Amino acid sequence: MNWAAFAAAEPALADTVEARFGAYRHHVLATLRKDGSPRTTGLEVRFLDGELWLGMMPGSLKALDLRRDPRFALQANPGDGTGMGGGDVRITGRAVEVEDPRTRAAYAEEVEPPEPFHLFRTELTEVVRTRVEDDQYLVVEIWQPGKPVRTVRRT
Repeated sequence: MNWAAFAAAEPALADTVEARFGAYRHHVLATLRKDGSPRTTGLEVRFLDGELWLGMMPGSLKALDLRRDPRFALQANPGDGTGMGGGDVRITGRAVEVEDPRTRAAYAEEVEPPEPFHLFRTELTEVVRTRVEDDQYLVVEIWQPGKPVRTVRRT
């Protein structure tokens, strides 16, 4: 499921997540190395034309990881740690490399990445928002394709 489908299914959560990612330029991407161990790296993300895009420098290890195993986790930058307005958000899914010249050209026109670049569109498998409510409850909202948002409250 792409970003547009998620946003149509859960518009309030999608707006919150997009705003959280929009609050900072750099975020943390987790990929899997050849040996299966995790690799975390910085990354800029873009929400354009109903898709969540991951653009990367050519030959970057994270791009090579995704070519080999498309699973990823994307964590929004928590900022300075004092506010976390909108909560903490994480997106997991699969990254699909885009080779289509027209799609790449449209992305490059909008984002103006350094050339050349790798471009991946995402297929979401989970979106999670964690926040504190009333200074006493930890609230976790979990969305997965085909299911409504599940909310867990902990004291």
